[in-house]
Amino acid sequence: MTVGEAECRYGPFGRATVKPYSRTQRAIDGGSLLKFYVGVDPEGRRQREAETVWRAAHWGLSVPEVLATGRCGAGSWSVFRMLLGVPCGVSTSRAIEEYVGHVLDLAHSIHRSSPSVTPGPGWSGERGRPTPQHQFLLDQFSPRCRLRPWWAALAEALQPLESHPVVHLHGDLKPEHLLVDDHQLGVVDWEASSCGPAVVDYTDVVFHLVRDLLYTGVKPGSVPIDLITQLPFSGPVLAWRLLLWLDRRRPQDIDLIVARDIQRLATEEHAATVYASLARAVSDLRAAGVPR
Repeated sequence: MTVGEAECRYGPFGRATVKPYSRTQRAIDGGSLLKFYVGVDPEGRRQREAETVWRAAHWGLSVPEVLATGRCGAGSWSVFRMLLGVPCGVSTSRAIEEYVGHVLDLAHSIHRSSPSVTPGPGWSGERGRPTPQHQFLLDQFSPRCRLRPWWAALAEALQPLESHPVVHLHGDLKPEHLLVDDHQLGVVDWEASSCGPAVVDYTDVVFHLVRDLLYTGVKPGSVPIDLITQLPFSGPVLAWRLLLWLDRRRPQDIDLIVARDIQRLATEEHAATVYASLARAVSDLRAAGVPR
């Protein structure tokens, strides 16, 4: 099926919503969503999401069915059946507590490990030579990062991840990707799915929550750190996540962070302290003009 045929069958689709790595259009009848993948590895992300959604559905998770998918002159695309539900909120302490609870429930369902699971993108496990867990994370940076003064220290700090079990990861956990419909939890946007240490998913939750609260005007000292300390944490992975965000923003943004800031995050052993450091760092970066 071509994208034109998909539009005739599942559309018409409305106005596009443009994000850094996707362009989406909802069907006028609300039944489906057309998604174009743009930016980093669009075809790989298309294939990865379609395959992971199929596997997640097989496990009994509520995920958007892939109605059609392909690649054409317009780009890599998929049409998904819309899921019912309301995105998790984080505007109150109660909402954040509920969101964290949903994350823990989801993690119990997807953080599965088996001898065939090896670090890397997607859930297929069909890879060549196994990649160490820390190297899989480092490989997600652009080549320019290898020249930065913090690179060697970060690579060393991530080494202990080799002792963590390799599990299935969502790869992009944030409130808008978890949809609540009565007592059922729907999960969307699986294009960043991968296999690696579970703490990567938990770190995504913390990073997105802290960053997004700060970008809505919450002061660093008002971020409800106590509500997220129950999640497993890793200082080195948190430093990696902050740097990955900067690497995928404006070319100059990666130079706004200095080695001592990364070392502070990577070596701190207490969750509350490292989350407070993250809040201050992100607040400074926002003030410097880094886009969300």
